[in-house]
Amino acid sequence: MTAAAAARPVFRESPLGRALGRFFANRSAVVGLVVLLAMVGAILLAPPLLGLSPNAIDLLSLNKPPGARHWMGTDGVGRDVFARLLEGGRISLLVAVSAVAISLCIGFLMGALATFGGRVLDGAIMRLVDLAMTLPPIVLLLVLASITGPGIAPTIFVIALLSWPILARMVRARLLELRERDFVLASRNMGAGTWHLIWRHALPNTLDVLVVYATLQMANAVLLEAGLSFLGLGVPPPDASWGNMLNSARSVLVLEQFPWQWLTPGAALVITVMATNFVGDGLRDAFDPRSDIG
Repeated sequence: MTAAAAARPVFRESPLGRALGRFFANRSAVVGLVVLLAMVGAILLAPPLLGLSPNAIDLLSLNKPPGARHWMGTDGVGRDVFARLLEGGRISLLVAVSAVAISLCIGFLMGALATFGGRVLDGAIMRLVDLAMTLPPIVLLLVLASITGPGIAPTIFVIALLSWPILARMVRARLLELRERDFVLASRNMGAGTWHLIWRHALPNTLDVLVVYATLQMANAVLLEAGLSFLGLGVPPPDASWGNMLNSARSVLVLEQFPWQWLTPGAALVITVMATNFVGDGLRDAFDPRSDIG
């Protein structure tokens, strides 16, 4: 090695930089991200730009097939399917993002408090998590939805309440190892309290878990909202969501003669869930330290 080469500074890529490099090297994850960004852009920008109204009724255009005036046709009362598809996407994503954000806060706090709050609190929280995980999720979901009733806010609450126990276990498993690290023990010996340990040490060291879980849970939340709305326990009409659009098109007549009324929300649901799963899988692989080579 020459003297010039030895004197040349060595730049080490940060862990976040390596994770981003692995993510963007994953073609399916990049495709999923592009599809999600395109869908979000269309949902947010298309209605005001095109002047679309999801609830405008045109009695002269009942069950019209796709055409120049109605790109994706109309439904049984003359509402534009494309406008309702975008509005349904906005509501479905709003419900999913809100529910995942709430479940992230609850799951992280429960897992962190179980780790740093002492043996008694750890035992109480873990028994609560065990109880929540032993209940059949579908039955619990339907019971909670029937108690709270239909609506956007109750749907967010029900999905969030069902989603946090698994994250709490994941956070606790990560923090049990972190709790024995020298810098955490030093903070405890210097008088750091539980909340200081949670915000200064637990949160930064579980960000990868939270990001991956949030992305994968988004797809599950979209499906749960669609299922509840399809059963009439989620977002109620006339508000559009992909679930109640499928519900309104479930008759044999619509299935056979007006396929655009159920194909479009069904395709949007499948594409969104697949793209979200691709992004989630890409993030999971990107944050896995075993993916580093050399």
